[in-house]
Amino acid sequence: MTLLLISTLLLAALCCVLTLAVLVLARQIGVLHERIAPIGQQPVLAGLQAGQALPRVTARTLDDTRFSMGGRHDRGRSSLILFVSPDCPVCKRVLPIVQAQAAIHDLDLVLAGEGDVTALHAMASTIRLGATPFVTSQELLLLLQIGRLPTLVTLNPDGVITARDVANTRQQVEALIATLPASSSSSPETKEFLHDAV
Repeated sequence: MTLLLISTLLLAALCCVLTLAVLVLARQIGVLHERIAPIGQQPVLAGLQAGQALPRVTARTLDDTRFSMGGRHDRGRSSLILFVSPDCPVCKRVLPIVQAQAAIHDLDLVLAGEGDVTALHAMASTIRLGATPFVTSQELLLLLQIGRLPTLVTLNPDGVITARDVANTRQQVEALIATLPASSSSSPETKEFLHDAV
C-alpha cells in the first residue's frame, strides 16, 4: 500500500513537471516566432503591380466610417498602404518604423487590415496608431492580391503604384519609399530628429 501511494505521488509529480516543461517550450516557440522575420525580398506574383494605378476604393475604418483611398490624391500627396494582420507579430514591430518614415517624408499612411474585424480591433488596442487610419476593404485586397505580410505599397500623388513588397526592416521600408517623388514639406531638421527616434 505504501509503495502504491509513493508511486502515485511520483507519477503525479512527474506529470506536473512535464506540464511545466511543455508550457515553457510553448512560450519559447512564441518568442522565436515573434523574432524570426522572412528573409529577403519576396516576389509579388499577382494583383496590381508597380506602374499601374490603384483606382479609387471606398474602405471602412474599424469605426465603420467610409474612407476613400487610391486614385489621384486631392492634395497632391504621396501615400503608403501597410497591410497587416493580427496574427503577424512582425507587423506590430515594423509599424512604428513605417510611421516614422511617413512623417520624415511627409507621406499619408493607411493601415489595411486582413482578418476578422474583432481580432483587428484587439490588435488596434495594442498598438500606437496615433493619427494613422486603420481600414478594412475586400476590394483593396482583391485588387492588390497581398500574399505576404507586412506588405508596404507606395502610391505617388496620381495614385500610381511605385513599389510594393514585404517590408520587415527600416532598410526595406526606406528602399520602397525611395521610389516616390521627393516631398518638399519636410525639413532636414525634422528628418534628422525622426531618424534618431526610430
